[in-house]
Amino acid sequence: MNYESGTVKNVHYGDVLIKFGDYIDASKTKLPYISDNATTDKFRNSFLQDGDIIIADTAEDDTVGKCTEIQGSKGLKLLSGLHTIACRPKEKYGPMFLGYYINSPAYHSQLKPLMQGIKVTSISKSAFQDTDMILPKSIDEQIKIGEYFSNLDNLITLHQCKCIFENYYFVSWEQRKLYEVADFNPKSELPDTFEYVDLESVIGTEMISHRTETRDTAPSRAQRLAQTGDVFFQTVRPYQRNNYLFAKSDNNYVFSTGYAQMRPKIDAEFLMCFLQTDSFVKAVLDNCTGTSYPAINSNDLSNLEIVLPVLEDEQKKIGSFITNIDNLITLHQRLISDLVIIHFHGCFLSRVIVLPLKDFS
Repeated sequence: MNYESGTVKNVHYGDVLIKFGDYIDASKTKLPYISDNATTDKFRNSFLQDGDIIIADTAEDDTVGKCTEIQGSKGLKLLSGLHTIACRPKEKYGPMFLGYYINSPAYHSQLKPLMQGIKVTSISKSAFQDTDMILPKSIDEQIKIGEYFSNLDNLITLHQCKCIFENYYFVSWEQRKLYEVADFNPKSELPDTFEYVDLESVIGTEMISHRTETRDTAPSRAQRLAQTGDVFFQTVRPYQRNNYLFAKSDNNYVFSTGYAQMRPKIDAEFLMCFLQTDSFVKAVLDNCTGTSYPAINSNDLSNLEIVLPVLEDEQKKIGSFITNIDNLITLHQRLISDLVIIHFHGCFLSRVIVLPLKDFS
């Protein structure tokens, strides 16, 4: 794949899993081209169209089954790639409704018992066909639900940007290299026994697991001894944004070399928030090598630029503010999911139909 030229674009499972929302406007979304035209010609009868649902059938956690709905495909040639399941509705549904519904806890909870695997989890097409969908009979109601959640997503984004610029527009900012604001991969002697944090142990910004190792039993990639305030940036598949701010008081946690370890000279929470931004992730991906598993080395990462307030007090306020916003968004997403469940299972049940997914595509 490449981002420069070609005739057919690819919807990559990693992007469906992490980068894309419940739907994409293909005409406005940056998608890679498939370099081998001979290969794409074999699949010319499988080009995607508006309303198609692309499901990621494998992941490193129970997010397997995450989907995105295709919109804005007119005039484009699109194919979904390896580890995706493409579904085409047999009848007309409201735009964006299915994308939001299939990603909702109300539906996704059906998938968990059907998932297979330990470190890497997957789900089959036949397993999907055994699940049920609950949806309004009225297409108009489907349209309103899709528009409602789309408007809500846009409103959240707008308020994030508006609050940041309204509160910090007049603050003096400067541009620095990352190596100027953080020490990279500081050398430390590992303790005899420690908790090892491998690449699959962090999802998003949360550490979900770790295991006890010794210097004799640990894999060679166990090298990054954590200290309170350290930021760990995943350098392999960085689009996943599985980055972690170490906030524990004990220093017997060791991270994999799949992370770049930063010991901030600035506010750590601000640095963590900046590393998660779309603009920075794009800069990282532009400097990655590889396509299916893009990666960046610590030296190239350290030379990327960060824009930050001169005053540390302003850094702290912004870092705290954005973290609180993220927590608030997560809380509201859970509340909205509960409301969706109530909608589908409660007072509107007489206007709802239940379909097995095999009758859907």
